[in-house]
Amino acid sequence: MIVIAGKNTPAEQIQDIVEVIEKEGLQAHVSHGADRTVVGLIGSVAPKLAEHLRQMKGVENVVKISKSYKLASRDFHPDDTVISIKGVNIGGGELVVMGGPCAVESAEQIDKIAGLVKAAGGQVLRGGAFKPRTGPYSFQGVGVEGLIMMAEAGEKHGLLTITEVMTPEYVDICAEYADILQVGTRNMQNFDLLRKLGTCGKPVLLKRGFSATYDELLNAAEYILAGGNPNVMLCERGIRTFENYTRNTLDLSAIPVLQQLSHLPVISDPSHGTGRRELVEPMAKASVAAGADGLIIEMHTDPDNSMTGDGVQSLFPDQFAGLLRDLEQLAPIVGKSFATDKEPSELFPSSVNA
Repeated sequence: MIVIAGKNTPAEQIQDIVEVIEKEGLQAHVSHGADRTVVGLIGSVAPKLAEHLRQMKGVENVVKISKSYKLASRDFHPDDTVISIKGVNIGGGELVVMGGPCAVESAEQIDKIAGLVKAAGGQVLRGGAFKPRTGPYSFQGVGVEGLIMMAEAGEKHGLLTITEVMTPEYVDICAEYADILQVGTRNMQNFDLLRKLGTCGKPVLLKRGFSATYDELLNAAEYILAGGNPNVMLCERGIRTFENYTRNTLDLSAIPVLQQLSHLPVISDPSHGTGRRELVEPMAKASVAAGADGLIIEMHTDPDNSMTGDGVQSLFPDQFAGLLRDLEQLAPIVGKSFATDKEPSELFPSSVNA
C-alpha cells in the first residue's frame, strides 16, 4: 500500500504519516518525486489504519499495490532511480557503457583492456574473478587475485569496476574491491545471495534468468531492495527460446516494459544476448534505441584465445571503440547523452592483427 501526498506537503506532515505507520509495526519508505511524495507501507495493512492515513493532513490518497513486488514498482517510486557512483550516474539521462573481458586472466591483460575501455570512452571496467560455468572442468576464474588485479586497473585508468559474485560468502570480499556487484543469470533466484546483497552497501547489477519472466526478475530485485539496498540495476541478457542460431534471444521489449513497471535502471547485455560477435554492435544500438540506460559489453584483445572460450561474443578493441563512437551519434536521438571525446588512434589496432 502507498500513501500519496502532494509535492508541497510539509516535511512535518510526512513525518507524522511515517510515525503512524511505524507505530503499527510496519516499515515506511519515503520517495520524493517531482509531482508528489509517496510513502510506501511494507507489511500487512489493516483497513482501520488505511482509513486513518486517508484522513491525515497532506494525504491525497491511499492506494493498494496489487503487485507482489512493492519497492521495485513504479507505483511506489514514480521517478526514475539514478545511481551515482564516483561521479558516474546510472539511470539518468546519461548512457553508461561497461566493457571488458568475460574473465580476468592476468594483471597485464586486465590493465591493457582497462586502458582500451577508457580510451574508447567507457566508464566501467567489467571482468569476472569467479566464473560460474556450465561444465565443471571449464575455467572457473582466478579468484580473489583477480579482484585485486581489476581494482588496481580500474583505479589506474579512472574506471569503475563491476564483477560477478556467486555466493553469499564472497559478497564481502567482492564488495571490498569492486564498485558494482553483478548477479548472473544462474543466480537470479539465489535468494540467500540476494538477501546478503541487500545489506552489502554496494550497487548491484541483477541479470535476468534465461527463463525468467519480468515479474520474477522484479521480485528478485525486491529481495535486494527489501534488505535495505536501493541501488539495483536490472539487466536484460537474453532468454532461452527454440532458436539455436544465437546463444540466447535478446528480448528488446524487456527494456521499455521494465521501465514501465519499475523505476530501476535497465542495462542491456548484447554479448550474452546473442553470443555472436557480429550481432553485438547492431543489438547494442537497438538496445539504446529501445531506451536502455546502459550497456555491458565483452571486449578482449585476443578473444579467439580467451581462457573462458566465450571469445566468439567478444568484440575486438577497434570494434568496441567504433561502436562507442557510433553511440555518441545515436544517444542524443533517444534523449541520452554520451560523449567519448576520443579520436581513432594506434590504441585500436585492426581486428585482423589483434
